[in-house]
Amino acid sequence: MPGFGDIIQKAVYLGVGLAAYAGEKAGSKLSELRSQVQKLADEMVERGEMTTDEARRFVEDMMKQAQNPSSTINSPQEKTSSQPRQIEILEDTEEESSNSQNSNAGGNQNVDNLRQQVLDLQEELRRLQRDR
Repeated sequence: MPGFGDIIQKAVYLGVGLAAYAGEKAGSKLSELRSQVQKLADEMVERGEMTTDEARRFVEDMMKQAQNPSSTINSPQEKTSSQPRQIEILEDTEEESSNSQNSNAGGNQNVDNLRQQVLDLQEELRRLQRDR
């Protein structure tokens, strides 16, 4: 059965080749991600939204999260602080009821309101990050 050893040898070579290819792809994706995060941080520094030290820490944190995605998904709260996060709840009952009544005509307005809320939340996040 001389062909059996060749099959095993080819399977091992295939496995090693796939591992090497996956490593190269992961490395290129990480370097691409690093350049994008660095560009974002540079833009935020240019706009005055963060300092250069904060930008450097931001890039390092993002790269650590990219390299260890399972640990950040399972316990992001444990790493950041031991105290619970405070959440402020705003009530917009009048706005929500008017949007539901005018859902056909006000669909675009609802989208605009959601976009504005996202922008407000992003600004709040930036402010909180600067205050740390």
